[in-house]
Amino acid sequence: MNIFENINALVGYGLSCGLINEEDSVYTRNRIMEVLKIDDFPAEYICDSVPETKVSELEKILSEVLDYAADKKLMSDNGIVSRDLFDTKIMSCLVARPSEVQAQFKNLYAKNPKLATDWYYKFSQDTDYIRRYRICKDLKWKTKTDYGDIDITINLSKPEKDPKAIAAARNAVQSGYPACLLCKENEGYAGRINHAARQTHRIIPIELAGTKWGFQYSPYVYYNEHCIVFSYEHTPMKISSHTFECLFDFIKLFPHYTVGSNADLPVVGGSILTHNHFQGGNYEFAMARASVEYKFSVAGFEDVTCGILQWPMSVIRLSFTDTQKIIELSSVILEKWRSYTDEGAFVFAQTDGEPHNTITPIARKRGDLYEMDLVLRNNITTKENPWGVFHPHENLHHIKKENIGLIEVMGLAVLPARLKSEIAELKEAILCKKDISSVESIAKHAQWVSEFIPKYENVSETNIDDILKKEIGLVFAKVLEDAGVFKRTSEGLAAFKKFTDSLSR
Repeated sequence: MNIFENINALVGYGLSCGLINEEDSVYTRNRIMEVLKIDDFPAEYICDSVPETKVSELEKILSEVLDYAADKKLMSDNGIVSRDLFDTKIMSCLVARPSEVQAQFKNLYAKNPKLATDWYYKFSQDTDYIRRYRICKDLKWKTKTDYGDIDITINLSKPEKDPKAIAAARNAVQSGYPACLLCKENEGYAGRINHAARQTHRIIPIELAGTKWGFQYSPYVYYNEHCIVFSYEHTPMKISSHTFECLFDFIKLFPHYTVGSNADLPVVGGSILTHNHFQGGNYEFAMARASVEYKFSVAGFEDVTCGILQWPMSVIRLSFTDTQKIIELSSVILEKWRSYTDEGAFVFAQTDGEPHNTITPIARKRGDLYEMDLVLRNNITTKENPWGVFHPHENLHHIKKENIGLIEVMGLAVLPARLKSEIAELKEAILCKKDISSVESIAKHAQWVSEFIPKYENVSETNIDDILKKEIGLVFAKVLEDAGVFKRTSEGLAAFKKFTDSLSR
């Protein structure tokens, strides 16, 4: 298609997705022309009824428009970052103002919360804020483990910056606006070489525990309706009683969702500690399906059901009909854990004045009951484990060495994009019986492969993919075990019980 056909196709896409109405067609065409610096539109391409454009066609249309923009020198370069900035500007011509989006959400919410989130999620995809065509490239599978079926994702949807973009970002003038990628000021922001464009981004304001928050979806959805809930104030992550109140207030607004918070300390706290936020979605994580293997009660809270989960990390589950009781008990557990030391289990509340203990909390509603999962975290490091004692140990770094944040805690591995090519190389090397240790790009996997290959009587073209997926999943289970404070042993369970017993004292 030529550029005029592509402009018509974009208008047709907006109409077919419901982003614009028929009355908006000419206006939208003119806005796109302005972005592309086109002053004239040939009469033969002006039609009374713009043909419908399917969702599946959007990637190709945008690619052709971006090629046109590159040819006309409308972008600083033709790298992926510049193209993303420019196509977001184009798509913004199809997106309603924040007040209109909020009004539509509010109208649907009055009928049914799920109806509202269904619409908002589709809207976030239709605007290309969530790039469907990239998300579908992520590699995903499930692996059966001792803890149930856990989710594995190799993230390919977040594009790698090209060398030119990296260099440009390094040399770019640093701006304090927006303060970070989670701030409300991102809504409609054009972006720059070192900050993603958010012109198609729309936020739903909500109130949690008497404070103002924003509700949005992640542009890199790792699971169904992966949402982010962020404070309207740019304040650091902090786990407190207020956190628990906010989590349950969110669940009351959206009872079909799960929501949780990353911890508030480095090493165990996920990727963004500078802005208080939660993550949730309409998805049942493996941890939610984990059973309680040991029940206990806490003095003064005998009516709240408490238990230790059968899960690789150290998780206490609280369950009751009254959220206030759960909030109060969660606060007791948090306060106790922050000051708890058990040298025999290598748990130290602090060393040299640096605090180590915190909690990753997750809230949900199950039938008439509310649940709070409290994952005990500790970020102590040693000379032997500089990345963290309760962090993936070095022998697992060939698969995962990044922080174990909220999503991983719940049983969904977000693994680096490098693994896609490394798996392909491993597959070939194993089938050809190559010396993996001699291949520089995959040598780090040699020890691992030598350990699992003998488990299989026959390794062939027909089963190698399944074997590699299974073994990667089993490594992730070990990653979670490493991150668990109280280990999955009789000694570890005894140490965990020692802590739960202390809650009544």
